[in-house]
Amino acid sequence: MIIIAGWITVDPDGRNEYLEGCVAVVEQARTALGCLEFTISADIVEDSRINVYERWQSEADLMTFRQSGPDDQQQVAIRDASVRRYEVVSEGPA
Repeated sequence: MIIIAGWITVDPDGRNEYLEGCVAVVEQARTALGCLEFTISADIVEDSRINVYERWQSEADLMTFRQSGPDDQQQVAIRDASVRRYEVVSEGPA
C-alpha cells in the first residue's frame, strides 16, 4: 500500500478557488483502479493550508493514475508544500 500525505499552502483568499479546481481530480482519482482514499481539503485551523491524503493499493496503481502534478495555474498558486510518499509494510486496526 502507498500513502501520499502532507499539505500545501496557497493565498488564503484563493484557497476556495484552488479547492474548486481540484474537484474533478478527486472525482477521477476515486474511480481509478487501486484508489482506496483520495482527499484534498481545507485545513480547519490555518486559512492558507490545504491537506492532501491519498491511499493506493500499489505503486503501479498510483503511477497509472498519476501522469502529472498540478496544472500550471494550480502550480503558480502554491506558496509552499510538504507532501510525502509512504510505503506501508503492515496494517491493522487502530
